[in-house]
Amino acid sequence: NEEGLDCVRRMVAAAEKLGELVDALLHLSRITRAEVRRQPVDISALAAELVGELWEGAPERQVTVEVAPGLTVRADPVLTRALLQNLLSNAWKYTRGNPDARIEVGPCAVDGRPGFFVRDNGVGFDASQLEKALKPFQRLHSESDFPGTGIGLALVQRILRRHGGRIWAESAPGQGATFTFTFGERGAAP
Repeated sequence: NEEGLDCVRRMVAAAEKLGELVDALLHLSRITRAEVRRQPVDISALAAELVGELWEGAPERQVTVEVAPGLTVRADPVLTRALLQNLLSNAWKYTRGNPDARIEVGPCAVDGRPGFFVRDNGVGFDASQLEKALKPFQRLHSESDFPGTGIGLALVQRILRRHGGRIWAESAPGQGATFTFTFGERGAAP
């Protein structure tokens, strides 16, 4: 009957969600153990490639994306890809309801050292909640509004820690978010 089918649908959805969480936890574990192999990484080219992949998945989206040219860092290329993929995917996801969606990737200086930012004009969040968002499986927005595992920012933070870097954010509800990050002293441009 319909009640039984509804119960089965909910069990299947819960099992799929559990599978996603286990996969995310395994990915987080691999990142934590992977050896960091620093080499020159073209952040600009990598960001452009990742944005292209996001557009392939949602060609109907109208998003203005600006990636500053010439952004480079000395870091692990696989880990850097995972870091940028998470930050750009979040920016893409949280600008979904904005008809004038905008995402930027650019350089900045942090205590005289090179840093980078990913900025969007999406829904934003209370920046005082960032520490919560940097913990695995913690979310600042409801799963029904913005699906996900709650692992992305925790993964980003661990990648940056492995490089001796850090991440922080400026944001407010309805005002978008800017995530600024560094790769540590050895992450200077090649």
